[in-house]
Amino acid sequence: MARREVALREKTLYRMLYETAGRAEEILGLNIEDLDLAGRRAAVKAKGARAKTCRRGQAREDVVLETVYWDAGTARLLPRLLKGRTRGPVFVTHRRPGPGKVLGPRDVCPDTELARLSYGRARALLDAHTAMRGPGTGWDLHEFRHSALTHLGEAGASLLLLMAKSRHKKPENLRRYFQPSGEAIAEVTSLLAPGDAHT
Repeated sequence: MARREVALREKTLYRMLYETAGRAEEILGLNIEDLDLAGRRAAVKAKGARAKTCRRGQAREDVVLETVYWDAGTARLLPRLLKGRTRGPVFVTHRRPGPGKVLGPRDVCPDTELARLSYGRARALLDAHTAMRGPGTGWDLHEFRHSALTHLGEAGASLLLLMAKSRHKKPENLRRYFQPSGEAIAEVTSLLAPGDAHT
């Protein structure tokens, strides 16, 4: 994220993925209207979100939303990325969609007519930035989520806080992301040393 050759759009995306511990599809799906820049948060359509229902079983178009939170790194980058834009996708491509590509109104910036950055393109850019052994060997976008949850766990965040941050419903689903380092396990083991107040 600190490398100079990485463009502002990608830096902002990577920082936001890390600080929110959000899923890539959620963050790439954000529109500027979804952002609360002052509160450093945004409403996202979560994985598996179902449409709200009205009386008599009729489905409504809106879905249940969840909130993701970011910190200073994302807060510094977002205004530079948006450059005064107030609506449309947060992350856009550098081109307008071709004549054969049909996109919904939510997926095109109404001011610039640029299309939303796709998951596939974002993944290819990250691979290009991180591949050491040729194309296809770089990181996956989901690794920012893994890293964030691991670092929070190593810093002492409780399982309940990790579940709230990641929005996992079951602890067993979160444990696969939280893999503490040997140093973290050694540090917590030191609490059991002789002479501790608990023994």
